[in-house]
Amino acid sequence: MQLKYLQTILEAQECDFKIAALCWSPNNQKLAVATCDRQVLLFDEKGEKRDRFSTKPYDPEAGKRSYVITGIAFSPDSIKIAVAQSDCIVYVYKIGEKWGDKKAICNKFPQPSPVTCVIWLLTGPIICGLVDGKVRALQIKSNKSQSLFASDSLVVSLASNSKGTGFLSGHVDGNVIRFYITSDHNEDEAQGRVALHSVPPFALAWPQGHLFVAGCDKRVSVYNNQGKLVKNFDYSKDVRESDFTVAACITALAWKRDGSKVTCGGLCGAVLMFESVLKRTVWKDKFEITYVGPSQVLVKPLDTNERGVILRSQHGGEIDEVKIMGKDCYLVARTEDTLLVADLMKNLLSEVPWNNSGRHEKFYFENTNVCLVFNAGELTLIEYGNNDVLCSVRTEFANPHLISVRLNERNQPTENKKLAYLLDLKTICIVDLLSGFMMGQINHDSKIDWLELSETGHKLLFRDKKQRLVLVDATTHSKQTIFTSVSFAQWVESSDVAVAQSGNNLAIWYNIDLPENPTIMTVKGDVTDIVRNNGKTEAICVDGNNTFNLELDEGLVEFGLDFTTSMPNAVAQPWVTLQQHTFCKRHPARHKNLLKKYNESPNNSPEVWARLSVLYGELGTAENIYLEQGNVEDALDMYKRLHKWDEALRLADQRGYENLDGLKKEYMALLLHSGQFEKVGQVLEQEGKYEEALNMYMKSNKLLHVPNLLSKHTELLNDHTIVANVLKKLLKQELFESAAEIYEKLDKPDSAMECYRKGKIWNKAVDLARDVSPDQVVQLEEEWGDSLVESKQMDAAISHYIEAGCTIKALDAAVAARQWKKAVHIVKVIDDPDTVKKYYELIANYFSSVKDYSTAEKLYAACGMYKEAVDMYNEAGQWEKAHSIASKYLDQEEVSDMYIKHAEELEEAGKFRDAEKLYLSVNSPDLAIAMYKRAEQYDNMVRLVEKYHPNLLQTTHLHLGQQLETQGKYRAAEIHYLAINEWKAAMNMYRTIGMWEEAYRVAKQNGGPTAANQVAFLWARTLPIDSAIKLLNKYGILEPCINYACETYQFEFAFQLCKNLPNKVNEVHLKYAMALEDDGKFAEAEAEFIQAGKPKEAVLMYVHAQNWINALRIAETHEPATVPEVLQAQAAQCFKDKQFSEFEVLLLRAQVPELIVQKYKNADMWIDALRVCKDYLPHLYPALQSEYSNSHHNKMTDVNIETLLSRANEWALAGQHKQAIDCLLQVNTNITEPSIVKRALLRAADMVNKFLFGQEALDVIKILSPRLVDIGEYGVAAQLYVSMEMMKEAIDAFIIAEDWNKARKVAKELEPAYESYVESKYKDRLLKKGDVEQLADVDIIGALDLLAEQGQWARCIEKAKAHNTPILHKYVALYAAKLLKDGFVVEALNLYSTYGAPAMPQNFNIYNHIATEMFGTNDLSGSDSYSVWEQLRKMLFRNWYHSEGLEVAPNINTDTRLHFRNLLLISHYYSLRTACRQVPSLKSIGVKISTALLRYTDIIPADKAFYEAGKDQKEEGRLSEAFVFLNHYLDLCEAIEEGESQLVDHSDLVQTDFPSNIPLPTRLYLNEDPKEHDNIREWVLAISMDQKN
Repeated sequence: MQLKYLQTILEAQECDFKIAALCWSPNNQKLAVATCDRQVLLFDEKGEKRDRFSTKPYDPEAGKRSYVITGIAFSPDSIKIAVAQSDCIVYVYKIGEKWGDKKAICNKFPQPSPVTCVIWLLTGPIICGLVDGKVRALQIKSNKSQSLFASDSLVVSLASNSKGTGFLSGHVDGNVIRFYITSDHNEDEAQGRVALHSVPPFALAWPQGHLFVAGCDKRVSVYNNQGKLVKNFDYSKDVRESDFTVAACITALAWKRDGSKVTCGGLCGAVLMFESVLKRTVWKDKFEITYVGPSQVLVKPLDTNERGVILRSQHGGEIDEVKIMGKDCYLVARTEDTLLVADLMKNLLSEVPWNNSGRHEKFYFENTNVCLVFNAGELTLIEYGNNDVLCSVRTEFANPHLISVRLNERNQPTENKKLAYLLDLKTICIVDLLSGFMMGQINHDSKIDWLELSETGHKLLFRDKKQRLVLVDATTHSKQTIFTSVSFAQWVESSDVAVAQSGNNLAIWYNIDLPENPTIMTVKGDVTDIVRNNGKTEAICVDGNNTFNLELDEGLVEFGLDFTTSMPNAVAQPWVTLQQHTFCKRHPARHKNLLKKYNESPNNSPEVWARLSVLYGELGTAENIYLEQGNVEDALDMYKRLHKWDEALRLADQRGYENLDGLKKEYMALLLHSGQFEKVGQVLEQEGKYEEALNMYMKSNKLLHVPNLLSKHTELLNDHTIVANVLKKLLKQELFESAAEIYEKLDKPDSAMECYRKGKIWNKAVDLARDVSPDQVVQLEEEWGDSLVESKQMDAAISHYIEAGCTIKALDAAVAARQWKKAVHIVKVIDDPDTVKKYYELIANYFSSVKDYSTAEKLYAACGMYKEAVDMYNEAGQWEKAHSIASKYLDQEEVSDMYIKHAEELEEAGKFRDAEKLYLSVNSPDLAIAMYKRAEQYDNMVRLVEKYHPNLLQTTHLHLGQQLETQGKYRAAEIHYLAINEWKAAMNMYRTIGMWEEAYRVAKQNGGPTAANQVAFLWARTLPIDSAIKLLNKYGILEPCINYACETYQFEFAFQLCKNLPNKVNEVHLKYAMALEDDGKFAEAEAEFIQAGKPKEAVLMYVHAQNWINALRIAETHEPATVPEVLQAQAAQCFKDKQFSEFEVLLLRAQVPELIVQKYKNADMWIDALRVCKDYLPHLYPALQSEYSNSHHNKMTDVNIETLLSRANEWALAGQHKQAIDCLLQVNTNITEPSIVKRALLRAADMVNKFLFGQEALDVIKILSPRLVDIGEYGVAAQLYVSMEMMKEAIDAFIIAEDWNKARKVAKELEPAYESYVESKYKDRLLKKGDVEQLADVDIIGALDLLAEQGQWARCIEKAKAHNTPILHKYVALYAAKLLKDGFVVEALNLYSTYGAPAMPQNFNIYNHIATEMFGTNDLSGSDSYSVWEQLRKMLFRNWYHSEGLEVAPNINTDTRLHFRNLLLISHYYSLRTACRQVPSLKSIGVKISTALLRYTDIIPADKAFYEAGKDQKEEGRLSEAFVFLNHYLDLCEAIEEGESQLVDHSDLVQTDFPSNIPLPTRLYLNEDPKEHDNIREWVLAISMDQKN
């Protein structure tokens, strides 16, 4: 940021005259300066002194010099100033809003100690800091103060956040504390200490998201909200930072609230003002837009003295676009993520989150409270002053006349925010914006073109395309058409009165709750607006070129209800009295005179009230009073006296006044006498006397009515004399447009064109030329442009020159109008580079001046001015882009030399940053690094090394640290050491020069407490012992340092440090003894252990050294309780050395035989363990023996087979058979061959049979028998199972061995209940093997099922045939069902023909399926199919007439018998028809059979039956019957395809016995022969057409 000097507000004095404090007011209009002589000076924003006042001491007796001003702060409303003083008080002075207002103290806040600083938060309280470290809040309303928090150090600074809800306090110990007055803050911004600065933070700032802290070390530190250091600006290396340009230091600094100016006060009393501006632009010569920061813009009007609007992004985004819109009353700006909208009149700003929408939004500012933003079908409402989007809805209608928003208007007691908009052209949505819920939808039968809510939001008016005005109650959603043919409608401001115009009638609803009773007034022209101000409500009417106002009844508008016309007399009388009282109060003099004149009570005299109404201006009321009395003459006289002849004529016409003609003549004579010829002409024109009206217009010399009259009444154009006279006068008065229109009527286009040119009516001239002379259009466009240029309307001339093809002129106009973007587009289409080069340069220079470098670059490049483009970027400091262009278009070596030379010049001028950019642009970072090294700007040097030579960064930091160390710049050296984590080097540097405090600080901050303690220890070593002890006590690390001395074997120093800590001596002796022990000096260590009172440690030392004699000696002498421990330790060593006898002796001496047993047991020496246990612990012997057995039973060891077998033998010889069996069970194939495993298991089985009983035997058998089964010893396993009565397991063993005889024997003799189990397993085995023959011997049904499952139907039926008939027919039925499922119908028929078809109910479905499938088959109509039909008939016949057939079978219902009888009859018909077709003489019988089969279409597929019958009739020559049958066939086909049986027409077959309710087949009979089907269709169609003809 760059500061520009503006002016000196106060000149410097010859002596010290410190500026104590500076403060700008929140409204940016006042600057307060507190001087050292305890005065406060007030300046305006231009720096001019406008006022002053003196302060006073807290104690008057102490004198005026007993205090100084320590701080000042403005109140949020800028009318008060808080003054903090060093004499323990804060005064609040009221200075007023205007300059020169009286100054007075309005609050006093005494404090317990001197006040050091003060701020005034926007949320209300004053915050002050005190010398004793307290921070207090001062409440203006209660005049009380309270402590917010207290610290141990003086408060040096205070800073508020941007919202005024919290503040920071800086203390002299470096602490920065954050505190909030309100609770609305982020959770990550906790209260309390935020940061610890290295020096007192005299300067504090709290912008959004960061904390800026600075002090006396010439550093500015930036912390984040969590107190973490983010950035450090170090100016300590620059020696010039210690001096001020006017040889004085700055004592006070204050920014203007809008950020545009900063003032600073010096030690000698000078106050300087500087300006901080990044960019300044002017918007249409109306507003000045000043960018005071990336996220802050000041917008100020140029033509007024208003202070403007501060546009600040609350999110910190960069504002990149500012536009003034809405009649220069509103502002729109953008950042990357937000949209800012401001009301410039009310100074209200809103910032809402906004996505990047391509910037295609449309903004509407018709509503004064809310901005309407429309984009991509979404309407967004932004309330001015609110940072949240009010509402977003989807609508395609963005016209402001189709959207109505009402926000808290008319000062209602509760919040009221409503929106009405079009959901579609016939639907209105009403939304409650407070809750976000939709109040309702109003549907209409016609398109809506206007709508508006009342100010309270309770009523809605809308108009449709049929010009009907509809009133809607927003609560009940009821709607009512209240007026028709409406051209204008509007709510009256600040009332619930509605106004609408229809033709010449103006309807006014003073009481909208009674819409059927409007007040009707006559109006001329069109009403354009309703205006209410200055106590009047007027309708603005436009009639031609005249505009006049029609006044409404303000009283009724004010009260919203016309009581006198809509209420009964009892209710209206109070209103009359109220009117009287109001008139008397407003016009007391006139009221008194009238009463005197008529000498009577006004309530009894209509004339009085009429005259009062006239005086009050209520002519309509006066007229009504006269008419109520029947006194038309007085009413007419009233209007004539007031020269309201129009009203008089209207009243006379309405009342049928008999002297109306005389009244008109009187009016006309008055007009002529007063010379109002224009008005006379209008009256004559209304009466149809057009020629006389024309003469009057000519006489009045106001000719504007003449062209309209001539155009309406073309017969007047036939009088050439009149027309010539009119044209002459029009041309004389230079009314060329009117003259041209008349010439057009006279069909004289050349004269009309000449008039248009003279009058410069170019648009009509061009339109005329397009119709009569198109070749003149181009010339006229150029002349039009020349005319606009002459009148300095350069912007408008551009398009006309372009239309005329005069691009050079268009370019000149664009440049002159400063329409640079248009100029860019124009210059690009001109092909002559030499001609436009000067324009390119001119336009490019402009874009360069406004910093649009990209566009300027393109223009420079287009005309080959590359050097200028490079210079432009160089001046702008954009070295990379400049270098890119130079490298591309200029010589490379020249570019490098130029840039390096320029960089050296910048280096000499001290502009190192710019020089760096130049060096980097020519790829010479080393030169930049060397430059910074020469300038001793090591931070920048390190930055470049890190970026371009990262491998040298460590070396650079180390080298700089060493260099700075040799130069005595230890702090700077420390920074570089710490940058590469070489804090030890920094610590050693401070140690070397004796700066122990700095060394301790570095060690503590970087190495932690341990490193800090070590440094403190080394520091103490350099001091006398007493001083060392004091030092270590000061840091509270005396004991840690004693410990450290012991750790570093500095025991002598440790004993010295224990001088004042006697309880620490024993600990030092102990550590010394341990150190001696580590060195092998056991005797000395023994003495130290004993001095430390730790003889046991000496014993352990000798035990560890295996010096058992000394260990026992000390134990017996000093610690007898440890003797057993020594003996046990020695015994452990003996056991380790396998000296088992000595081991046992020592433990027995220690009286712990159980340890001997445990040790042997752990070493798997069970024999010795059992021996010792038996001798010394006999009561534990059984348990040990059991433990041994269990552990070896479950434990699989890796011993070899010989060991297992030998151990088993040993256990067997010892009579321990269970243990022997366990050993044998451990034998497996993993350790030996299968034969040995088999012998071991058989031996185990033998031992179980002989020696084990009960549960032991059972447990072993459960393990052993499965293993015997696995190796094939089924018999032995079964024998073991039998021995324990486990019969099922024994049987299963025999079953696994497939020894079925033994399994049956065991089951039969020992457990008969398992006999069926054995047989079941035997059958399952046969089924699994598929051994049908053996299975048949056992289970014939199972065998047959197996054959059926395997598909061996022939074998299955043969075997079933060998048994009985029911079994045979069961499997025949299964086989038939399988064949039918696979589609083999004939094969199923043959099956039943072979084996018979018994009348079994379970087979009826199969018989029916065979028959119906046969009936539907389409390949059984030939002569070779007789055998098949005969076979079917025979099967059904046998089924019917068999001795046990359906005819005589019991339990068969009648329907089933009838169905199978019909099946038999149909099969007989098919057989007979097939036989008849083979004999020519019998073919007629076959035809009849086909017809007879139609009686069974409920069984036979109907389409097949009618097709065959129709085809047979056709072949027989009986075409009529054939047509009927085939036509019905086609109907059936259509119904089958559609799946709708209702499509079949049975009307032709009503007289037959053919069934009508038949099932439709699932598929067409001729589905596979479509050609035949088409032939049938064509034949039927042909017959049908022949019948019609």
